[in-house]
Amino acid sequence: MKENPRVFVSDGMDGLARRAGRDLLAPLRVAADCRVWPQARPPAPEDLREALAEAEGVLCLLTDILDAELLAGCPDLRVISSISVGVDHIDLDAATARGIVVGNTPGVLTETTADLAFALLLAAGRRV
Repeated sequence: MKENPRVFVSDGMDGLARRAGRDLLAPLRVAADCRVWPQARPPAPEDLREALAEAEGVLCLLTDILDAELLAGCPDLRVISSISVGVDHIDLDAATARGIVVGNTPGVLTETTADLAFALLLAAGRRV
């Protein structure tokens, strides 16, 4: 029987899960052997390096820096999925050279950014 891939999740998304009233990682837990970072603070670079040493996938945040040096220490890593619009925190050249697929969440902040811009325009117009 084939083992599920090992995936490291750098944030448990506890706050979002409480508001949603469900385990947001449940679909991932069915398909993968998930290891979730247990602390409220993001993992330090050395903690991230250790957690990814045997991982095949990572679900990370913008605060997790995945540079060439870190990726070199992750021989089994095949997928990086970032819960962010941008991927500036990921060394795309190093990931591409290693055949690591990188995904992100484009467009998730488009409406929110527009709403904030409009609210700021109204506040400035009303001298709030």
